[in-house]
Amino acid sequence: MKHEAVETPNKDQTGFWKSNLRDYGLLGSLLVIIALFEYLTGGVLLAPVNITNLILQNSYIVIMALGMLLIIVGGNIDLSVGSIVGFIGAIAATMMVDYKMPWVPVVGISLVAGGLIGAAQGYFVAYAKIPSFIVTLGGMLVFRGLTGNILLGQFVGPFPKDFQSISSGFIPDVVSAPLLALFGDGIGTSFRWTSMLVGLVGAALLIFTSARRWRRAKAHTMETEPLALFIGKNAVFAILIVGFCYLLASYRGLPNVLIIMGALILLYMFVTQRMTIGRRIYALGGNRLAAQLSGIRTERLIFLTFVNMGALAGLAGLIVAARLNSATPSAGNSFELDVIAACFIGGASASGGVGKVMGVVIGAFVMGVMNNGMSILGIGIYWQYVVKGLVLLAAVYVDGYQKNKG
Repeated sequence: MKHEAVETPNKDQTGFWKSNLRDYGLLGSLLVIIALFEYLTGGVLLAPVNITNLILQNSYIVIMALGMLLIIVGGNIDLSVGSIVGFIGAIAATMMVDYKMPWVPVVGISLVAGGLIGAAQGYFVAYAKIPSFIVTLGGMLVFRGLTGNILLGQFVGPFPKDFQSISSGFIPDVVSAPLLALFGDGIGTSFRWTSMLVGLVGAALLIFTSARRWRRAKAHTMETEPLALFIGKNAVFAILIVGFCYLLASYRGLPNVLIIMGALILLYMFVTQRMTIGRRIYALGGNRLAAQLSGIRTERLIFLTFVNMGALAGLAGLIVAARLNSATPSAGNSFELDVIAACFIGGASASGGVGKVMGVVIGAFVMGVMNNGMSILGIGIYWQYVVKGLVLLAAVYVDGYQKNKG
């Protein structure tokens, strides 16, 4: 009995490393890429203003990648998301500029329109049994053409300031004024203390929730990461969160779009890890026939994943339009490539059933940091395509290698 008690933890730890090696490798790769470009750009990459631009440039990619993850996990693909972004932006611009509609109902109508587009495509995939590649390829062409016809090849804008703040605004600083009254200018008049407080609270919540989850898993004799790794990982994440918020607070604070993106990340982590519908989507992608035999309504699940994707693409369309302060015929061009690449780089499997929210978020920022870093260094756009293509190919190769090895 003593012999078994000694060997079981080692075996569990070995299994943990095998099942989580790619996740930790992906995070390590992101940190290495950040450190490399920080060195090559002479400190420009992590300058507060550039970090803010990095968030604004990649927020809509992360948001759409959350929806694309569920599509890919379910065994499908959506090539139309970039065209939907441009189409929804054109609809929103037309309503606000040409018909003078208030921006609040425009946002609601645009999100519903995106969901309806996803529902239409989801119907053809789920119930008409047409391959998702064909359906969404057709959707990509249709909505790109409709965008051009609506805008007539012109830019439509500008938009109300409140609508622009969705993408270009920052959370209000409600903490600095009381602190200035108490301590005077010694605390820094330009520092956004509200954003710093959000970072500190976020790091504390991360440590608290992670520790509670780890203890619960340990109490139920479930597979857990080694204690030293658990402490180290959470310490690194906490330092990154606090440092990240400190850099942003020293500029203009946390962007509104970062709050939207963060809320969606937490929501989709909860859906995929804690809710029944999330587990069913993974079961659908892992083995569709087995999922059907177990009573899962696979057609309904596929339909809902496309509705969800359409709504998120609609939200991304609003964010892009708000950032540009106009709707353009070319808005959303090639977005689908970055979104799909973020999912595959983040660990999603091309055959379905595998993928994590945080992996996709890290994958999106891997792409974003590379784009931003190469642009700062003056690397031509065509070479950037080459690098991104090679990175995507490497990610898919690693996925296939791990499957064959397993």
